[in-house]
Amino acid sequence: MSAALPPAPPLRQALEVALYASDLEACAAFYDKVIGLERGPEVPGRHVFFRLGDGMLLLFNPEASARPPGNPALPVPPHGAQGPGHLCFAAERAAIAAWAARLRAAGVEIEAEFDWPNGARSLYIRDPAGNSIEFAEPGLWARDPGG
Repeated sequence: MSAALPPAPPLRQALEVALYASDLEACAAFYDKVIGLERGPEVPGRHVFFRLGDGMLLLFNPEASARPPGNPALPVPPHGAQGPGHLCFAAERAAIAAWAARLRAAGVEIEAEFDWPNGARSLYIRDPAGNSIEFAEPGLWARDPGG
């Protein structure tokens, strides 16, 4: 790009995050029953959406979302991904400990649990589709005030 770009306001947060699961119902049941997210709109066999704070977790069947949805009033382009993705939920240290207990009680294997060099805690699990799901203290990505 040789021409200067016009200014635009900075982006502050993600509104949607997408994960993909071939067995949509098994994965949706995990986010509904184990994680406890509120179900939103869904199209059987294509997607199930969940409320996540002010945003949404979009859970798609990768084969179905690779095709246009077929509604000319909503011309969402086809998209999709193959293989495991990653999502990180922000949680304070005490909440991460509570999540670890809940997940173990639900029979979910804890893949890793540790403190990062900056002191932030993380816990990793896999959802039924193999996506890497992390619970981490918000300070994990805190800006360094000195630089």
